[in-house]
Amino acid sequence: MGSSLQLFPEQASTVAPQVDALYFFLIGVAIFFSVLIAGLVVVFAVKYRRRSEQEPAPAPATGGTALEIAWSVIPLGITMVIFGWGASVFFKINRPPDDATEIYVVAKQWMWKLQHMEGQREINELHIPVGRPVRLKMTSEDVIHSFYVPAFRTKHDVLPGRYTQTWFQPTKPGKYHLFCAEYCGTKHSGMIGWIYVMDPPDYQAWLSGGTAEGSLASRGDKLFQDLACVNCHKKDGSGRGPALEDLFGKTIEIEGGQKVAVDEQYLRESILSPQAKIAKGFQPIMPTFQGLVTEDQLLQLIEYIKASAKKNEKPTPTPARKEAR
Repeated sequence: MGSSLQLFPEQASTVAPQVDALYFFLIGVAIFFSVLIAGLVVVFAVKYRRRSEQEPAPAPATGGTALEIAWSVIPLGITMVIFGWGASVFFKINRPPDDATEIYVVAKQWMWKLQHMEGQREINELHIPVGRPVRLKMTSEDVIHSFYVPAFRTKHDVLPGRYTQTWFQPTKPGKYHLFCAEYCGTKHSGMIGWIYVMDPPDYQAWLSGGTAEGSLASRGDKLFQDLACVNCHKKDGSGRGPALEDLFGKTIEIEGGQKVAVDEQYLRESILSPQAKIAKGFQPIMPTFQGLVTEDQLLQLIEYIKASAKKNEKPTPTPARKEAR
């Protein structure tokens, strides 16, 4: 019976209690001052009312410096508390941990397509382990959508033509609602799904029991060969395009002298609009792949390039220990 009368969604992520605490603080401040101001209006209206036509009008009040300071300083203090508290929650929500599990989300009218790095694909469902931070990298195939999980207190816009991200760390196993919170067309209300939070052993069993066609990076490798990208982007750097194996995460110089970071957004733009930012020293000869690759295939190519960079990373040498004599 308690669940049927629940006024607020269940708290099922690490950030949910913090968001709720700030929300209830704002509600409390609003209720307190609303009641205080309304009460004072009524009290003063009754106490200082004019009781007859013959009663002289009251003399205007002057001074009251202490009162002026009080009603300036107190609201300022409350506002600064709200600002500091809100900024703290905002930064926590927008800074995913470095060890977060990455999952790609592609929104389209009217469904959610999700891809795990291990290769598992889901539609309108997401299976994740409890207690582990999860970072979602999201894009849209058509219009603006919004990824909203009430139990996690997570809502983030999903935009066409660019990548956005959000993260959460579930704290309770269970099944939680997933909604689109941005009106996206006639079937917007039907763009719903479920988040399944599982114990780690159950999640590993689910991963191994699927029908994955290889990881995103391995499928991207195959696509890289099929599209003949390897003909121009040779590993030894002798091709007509730059070598991609150790490019991701670096800052490069483009024509015009500007420097740009090689991230997911840059790689996406280079595939779809290769003339936008041309690497210095190379000719603008790469054709566009707009309309030739899907959003899912873009993610595969990007993950292949990222995996190549990680493969070529040199391990940090461990300092030698001095033997005790």
